[in-house]
Amino acid sequence: MHRGTGQLIVHALKYDRWHGLGREMAERMGRLGWPPDVLEERAAVIPVPLAASRLRERGFNQSESLADALGPRWRLPVWTDALERERATESQTRLTPEERLANVSGAFRVSAAVRRRLANQHVVLVDDVVTTAATLNACAAALVSGGARIVSYVTFGRAPAASDR
Repeated sequence: MHRGTGQLIVHALKYDRWHGLGREMAERMGRLGWPPDVLEERAAVIPVPLAASRLRERGFNQSESLADALGPRWRLPVWTDALERERATESQTRLTPEERLANVSGAFRVSAAVRRRLANQHVVLVDDVVTTAATLNACAAALVSGGARIVSYVTFGRAPAASDR
């Protein structure tokens, strides 16, 4: 399988502990053009949370590193307390699209303390890579159930699909 530069960068951040890459990746993510209405109304940046076991294993949350660098760039607060993992999930890397959906279904919830702050807000959900969007969609479902009005997504990259050439 061909591994492009973006995949190598994400791998170095997540598994080789090249933590400084988070700032560089976020700088590029921060250049993304957003429609004017999104720029005006987005209220916060929210990273996809890791399970406690994975956080202990890696020592950091790559999505939180990206969000921490994006927040100041966009002059937005970073709400690391907005989403919680209800349960640990299997790594998504080797799962089929259907297995990914089942794996993350119901895995996230909005912290009770955040519901008032989240009510009727447009938030930006941050993750490192999107493959099938199962994780992002599960997080967005939890955020909307918790009161968010709109959830936009931003990722550093997109994993290649089987149909990519």
